[in-house]
Amino acid sequence: MNIKKALGVLFIAVLGGLIALGVNRFFTPDEAPQSFTEHENAKFTLAEKLADVPDVDFVSVADISTPAVVHIKTTMKSSPRSQQLNPFEDFFGPNFQQPNRGPQQATGSGVIIKKDGYIITNNHVVDNASKVEVILDDKRTYVAEIMGTDPETDLALLKIEESNLSFLNMGNSDELKVGEWVVAVGNPFNLTSTVTAGIVSAKGRNINLLRERGGEYAIENFIQTDAAVNPGNSGGALVNTSGELIGINTAIASQTGSYSGYSFAIPINLAKKIIGDLKDYGEVKRAILGVRIQDITQELADEKGLQSLDGVYIPAVSQGGSADKAGIKEGDVIIKIGENVVDKSSALQEQISKYHPGDKVDVTIIRDGKEKVINATLLSKDGAKEISTSIAREEKKVLGAEIENISRDERLNLRIKNGVKIAKLGNGAMKEKGIPSGFVITRIDKSPMYTTKDVENALKDKEGAVLIEGVTSRGDKEAYAIRLD
Repeated sequence: MNIKKALGVLFIAVLGGLIALGVNRFFTPDEAPQSFTEHENAKFTLAEKLADVPDVDFVSVADISTPAVVHIKTTMKSSPRSQQLNPFEDFFGPNFQQPNRGPQQATGSGVIIKKDGYIITNNHVVDNASKVEVILDDKRTYVAEIMGTDPETDLALLKIEESNLSFLNMGNSDELKVGEWVVAVGNPFNLTSTVTAGIVSAKGRNINLLRERGGEYAIENFIQTDAAVNPGNSGGALVNTSGELIGINTAIASQTGSYSGYSFAIPINLAKKIIGDLKDYGEVKRAILGVRIQDITQELADEKGLQSLDGVYIPAVSQGGSADKAGIKEGDVIIKIGENVVDKSSALQEQISKYHPGDKVDVTIIRDGKEKVINATLLSKDGAKEISTSIAREEKKVLGAEIENISRDERLNLRIKNGVKIAKLGNGAMKEKGIPSGFVITRIDKSPMYTTKDVENALKDKEGAVLIEGVTSRGDKEAYAIRLD
């Protein structure tokens, strides 16, 4: 009897469960809950995207980039200028180029961009340098000539006398995307040929580093990455996964002077024009639009009645400037320079910096809610619209002689550590004194000569007698005393 009752209770329980399941299924759609479906779809979509991401071959990128990145050692001049507060302390720590009584020493990095020895680095790596030594990845050492510097972008161009060097091709930093893998190559803490990887954290960063140094036309549109960068990386390469140079590592945001998660690089598209000018002219030929610019915030949009937060607002136009002459007015919003969209002041500055005085550019603006394209002829900061051919780099001439830096092989053959060669003799004091063509000047008044700039500086405004020491093309040591009137 007890067994029959137990079976009866079990039968009723099972029957009740089946009925409940049937009722629930009857009233519930034949599909999974919406939230569950969305979650699974999101996972599936992300998985598809990840499947499309190619594997990054960091080994190949390192093989391409490390031979083209150099170690730079600079000897700084002792001067009142070097005793001032270093603006890069906030980014590289208090020991970066720390002042002392004697000549200062500093290190950094550089990137070879042409096989015949042209090297990009940061201006702050070589600023106020009396000697710049470049050490290649294979340990060959050269004394470099500073071809030109631009504090406004913190870029400098160096030259060493060598050929068939490994170099990096320049990529297109405008195409760089947030989240993209990048590789930083440099010499942090004197650890040569160091490679670190990260992603692009942001673009168009303005950290007010260069403007705080007093640069009236300072341009900051940095690439922000989380690739580890430390003191000594300055001037080194930021490379994409194709092994192309897309930035020059410049600064880190740090309270200690060491890497703490963020680093900043100058976009290579900005550097291309700057370096080209330094090579051709020895200085940057900067074009100016002639407007004040301001990022658009919600507060500004409400105040000015702007319909969008896109673009860059123009609060003032310089009278007689290129924008004024073209018809750009106060209150206009610039949304494009050429075909490039600009939504930050830093982006607008970078785009304008790619042009020379005299170049014409289409400026797309919003005025009274309507889009309009205005063609402007850009001017220089002095109001000129042409680059004079007379301002090209002058030949290196001193005392009637053409001089040039010598290669490492020449130094080795002559068994000298430094020197500047007389390439051609013209009428002047050197020829009159009998100094032969091909003579290598190693010292002037006992000071060693490393580059043509050293010779120029040593003889500039010199009065009285000067002692020139060196070696002939056969390696014979000679000295000549020349009286300068």
